[in-house]
Amino acid sequence: MTAVSEGAGAFSRPPTVVPPGERGATRIADRVVAKIAAQAAREAAGPLPSGASPPHATVAVHHETARIRVHLELEYPADIGSRCRAVRRQVLERVRGLVGFEVPEVAVQVERLHLPAAFGAAHGRTR
Repeated sequence: MTAVSEGAGAFSRPPTVVPPGERGATRIADRVVAKIAAQAAREAAGPLPSGASPPHATVAVHHETARIRVHLELEYPADIGSRCRAVRRQVLERVRGLVGFEVPEVAVQVERLHLPAAFGAAHGRTR
């Protein structure tokens, strides 16, 4: 019986406290960062032209640094430079704020320009 009580005493030592920063790691998938970037681009780009695809993003994450490429379609005529700057700024702020990654690069690629239907008809365009 004494051997049992000695063995039980070995299990009653106080637990070791591990600081929160050393308990494990959190990994955020590239596709999650891409979804955040795409949503931020949608917000900054404003209303989509009719027939346009919503903005989407591709992301490369390496050691808490995200390089982002946003693909979007805009209406024409528009101030393309200011719209791209607004998208770049919103994506950068949103990814840094929500994910905490450094974002050294946000490339905005305009895939297509959409003419309003009235603009094409007014200038005599036909198919």
